[in-house]
Amino acid sequence: MGFVDYAVDGAVGLITINRPQALNALNSQVLDDLNEVIDNVNLEEIRALVLTGAGDKSFVAGADIGEMSKLTRKEGEAFGKKGNDLFLKIETFPVPVIAAVNGFALGGGNELAMSCDFRICSDNAMFGQPETGLGITPGFGGTQRLARLVGPGMAKQMIYTARNIKADEAYRIGLVNQICTLEELLPTAMKLASTIAGNAPIAVRNCKSAVNEGIQLSMSDAVRLEEELFGGCFESADQQEGMANFLRKKDDPAKVKHVAFQNK
Repeated sequence: MGFVDYAVDGAVGLITINRPQALNALNSQVLDDLNEVIDNVNLEEIRALVLTGAGDKSFVAGADIGEMSKLTRKEGEAFGKKGNDLFLKIETFPVPVIAAVNGFALGGGNELAMSCDFRICSDNAMFGQPETGLGITPGFGGTQRLARLVGPGMAKQMIYTARNIKADEAYRIGLVNQICTLEELLPTAMKLASTIAGNAPIAVRNCKSAVNEGIQLSMSDAVRLEEELFGGCFESADQQEGMANFLRKKDDPAKVKHVAFQNK
């Protein structure tokens, strides 16, 4: 579809932003295409997503400066809302989303990666929020998610200086979970997604909700949320079969069978 490709491998969906001639920069059309792909993911079949960029140079090099340079104040605010609405949709998407970052993840690209559950990057990856050098602020959640991921002090340093950081520094400050060679990046991300997809989908979805929602709450409210989501897993076929299989293993390892969790 347009600038965004979608493929399915088992219970894992692979979304590829495919505008390599512009280093996969985000213009309005790319955002619309990505939004449509996300809306059409079949949650009866898909249990995890991997999001990446086409080519070996860039995940997403940022929002399209050519388009942004012509925006009025009102249009700029609307463009920011378009990106923020989409990235919030990705952040709260029912199944986990893994960013496989190949090359540049700058501005809107870093913001897109941060809206995913976690990030795996290639050793040639570069991260940054260059907006202050362009006379603007980050507009797709960068001031908020970066501070939550790496702490306010480090986030402010990156944003105020508009300095890019390499993969090893991104790993050191906790912006990415793992570094791979470019050749290993997509297989590693797909393998992680497949591992997640093999676990009980209700439990995985509830865990995502617990972390995403709970981190915004006081501890007392957060543990009550966890209790509710914990209880919501019980009486499901996944919980009953998963625990029964554990007990079979405990009593007699020979009786262990593969658990085919239901995607409900």
